[in-house]
Amino acid sequence: MTLPDAGSDFGSSDLNSSVAISESPFHFDNDTAFLQWKEKKLSDYPQSIEQLIVPVNDPKALTTLECLQLKTLLLKTNMAIYDINGDAEEDKSIPELIGRQMGIRQLDKNECADDDAFTSIQVVDEGLHTIYIPYSEKGINWHTDGYYNRLSEQIYSMILHCVRPAAEGGENQLWDHEIAFMMLRDENPDYIKAMMAPDAMTIPKNVLNGKLVRPDRSGPVFMITREGRLHMRYTARARNVIWKDDKLTQKAQQALRDILNSRCEYLFHGKLNAGQGLLCNNVLHTRTAFKDDKDNPRLLYRGRYYDRII
Repeated sequence: MTLPDAGSDFGSSDLNSSVAISESPFHFDNDTAFLQWKEKKLSDYPQSIEQLIVPVNDPKALTTLECLQLKTLLLKTNMAIYDINGDAEEDKSIPELIGRQMGIRQLDKNECADDDAFTSIQVVDEGLHTIYIPYSEKGINWHTDGYYNRLSEQIYSMILHCVRPAAEGGENQLWDHEIAFMMLRDENPDYIKAMMAPDAMTIPKNVLNGKLVRPDRSGPVFMITREGRLHMRYTARARNVIWKDDKLTQKAQQALRDILNSRCEYLFHGKLNAGQGLLCNNVLHTRTAFKDDKDNPRLLYRGRYYDRII
């Protein structure tokens, strides 16, 4: 994929589209729009994670060209990786300011977030964090962030900023959720209809020490935003998730699982280095298990946003 130079035309129509949901290429009955979108989507689609990387000189003051390159990648793949020219710092203002320059500001302050609403992703041996897998050395299966949130507080974008990678392991796999949608629809359009049902996937309530932290949360897997964009809430966990008990939904969720576990050309795999960060519209992602260096432990900053980047 060729990134634009400073003189490229970045169409405002791409940034400010507003369509009726029924006109969206992601509506399960809109075959014509879907096929047109699919052809454009796959044209010049990146073939490796290296093609998602954009070098930046000063993350707190991105140049017009750096912003353009990041947004171009986000329009094509829903993700981009910035690579800071310099040593990584333990400074959460770096991803926060990058987010602001990308137009996202509404941070989700979840129960494990720090006071500034960013979350320090690191191994934690005590307190609330110990019951959650992201704060351990264990691997994490396919998911989008905040799949258990209420539908009015969905996570539309995310920043994952690396200060220190793990000594061993801790790689990520990345799937553009639009590509996963495309492949599932190609297999059976009725699978999309099932996955858009309001009760397709339920996350059971979370109770800690006899206190209700979160009630049951039901909702669709695929959703179309007011602008006609695609959003996804998903987890591949076998436990703590309830799929709608009908044959079509059961077949659809298994077909999606098979797609995500396939080794196809659209799957990106890599490991963030110090000073690199993933910017994405909450794409599907995993993390492999890792081993920490006690003298230089793994540390990433994660920001979850109610805004979509582009």
